[in-house]
Amino acid sequence: MGESQSYENFPLWMPALASLVTLSSYTTGAMILAGFGTAISVLYLLYCMGLEIRIMKRSCVNCYYCGKDCGIGRGRLAALLFKQGDAKRFAQDTIAWTDLLPDFMVFLVPALGAAVLMLHHFAWSTAVWLVVLIALVFGGNGAVRSSFACKFCKQRELGCPAERLFRNHAP
Repeated sequence: MGESQSYENFPLWMPALASLVTLSSYTTGAMILAGFGTAISVLYLLYCMGLEIRIMKRSCVNCYYCGKDCGIGRGRLAALLFKQGDAKRFAQDTIAWTDLLPDFMVFLVPALGAAVLMLHHFAWSTAVWLVVLIALVFGGNGAVRSSFACKFCKQRELGCPAERLFRNHAP
């Protein structure tokens, strides 16, 4: 096997770009759901914030990058908010597709909301927001993870439950 290609700390532009994609997808989802009223948009953003906190508390604290610049952009923030855990625990963890349902809801709720809004009263602006959301969630997140975040991740080398899940179900 060749020399490791992972980063000890990712170059700052990488977590910045990953964070921008994530925040843009949350904002786009909120813009779509604003068609149902401000309260629904705010509830959605609170859900997204809760999801980020859940991920940092359950996973990031046990990751190799806790307290460091990780490819996704949560490493330093997780260390500021929570006590650092055990990297061995992260490597031994397992996840199933059902564990990702809360993550999928970030896309599904606004996508279904857009469909309902457009069925009730079609608006090009809603259709455009939906296309932007699809591009961010599938294209943006996919590019971030495949091009640099996972590709150069030290935790992937040590053991990552998400990498195992996706590798075992890759076409």
